[in-house]
Amino acid sequence: MKIALVGYGKMGKAIEKIAVAQGHIITAKLEEKPAQKNINGADVAIEFTTPASAFENVKACLEIGLPVVCGTTAWLDKLPETLEICRKLNGAFLYASNYSLGVNLFFEINKRVAEIMQKYPEYSVRLEEIHHTEKKDAPSGTAITLAESILPIYGFDDWKLSEKTEGNLLGIEAKRIENVAGTHLTLYSSEVDEIEIKHTAHSRKGFAMGALLAAKWLIGKHGVFSMKDVLGFN
Repeated sequence: MKIALVGYGKMGKAIEKIAVAQGHIITAKLEEKPAQKNINGADVAIEFTTPASAFENVKACLEIGLPVVCGTTAWLDKLPETLEICRKLNGAFLYASNYSLGVNLFFEINKRVAEIMQKYPEYSVRLEEIHHTEKKDAPSGTAITLAESILPIYGFDDWKLSEKTEGNLLGIEAKRIENVAGTHLTLYSSEVDEIEIKHTAHSRKGFAMGALLAAKWLIGKHGVFSMKDVLGFN
């Protein structure tokens, strides 16, 4: 597999290390917008940049016919437009807020637990996420994905950045601590006890491995996909 890395920060370097170890070829390490002249014959692009540049990078990949896996979060106001561009160009686009296999299993567990717990109103629900101090967005995209599974089950109107759930708004608490790869918790609390489900990442390796799995899966396909497609959950 020939990969163009769009963004060469911590995630880009983690992906490169695993990709090379697996025998893949990194054709480009881009800090600029992808173009036919700088992807150097790549089969697929993996995009991890910033919320400000993600849309233009993904759009550029689709316009040159390059399948693109995107892991940048906090730009989803542009996602509907991106999906329309992908369909119009018959491109291939895969987005996930988190590519870790464990986290995607956690997403499914989170939804099932919410379906069970919603039947017991004595338990209130809230979310908590912990990341390294360099993370730019809060709450994390992963926490938002977890929340979006819970909202319709409980009938919440939306989520809010808060350590408490109040009224029709599901609370998500965001903490920033040095050298934390990522921890996410869904907590159900009553007067007498608390139930929590938790995923803790030990390094970026899981994210990188999942992004590579998604990239390999996406080659040769057309359409809009998620990790649910890659893992067979859809």
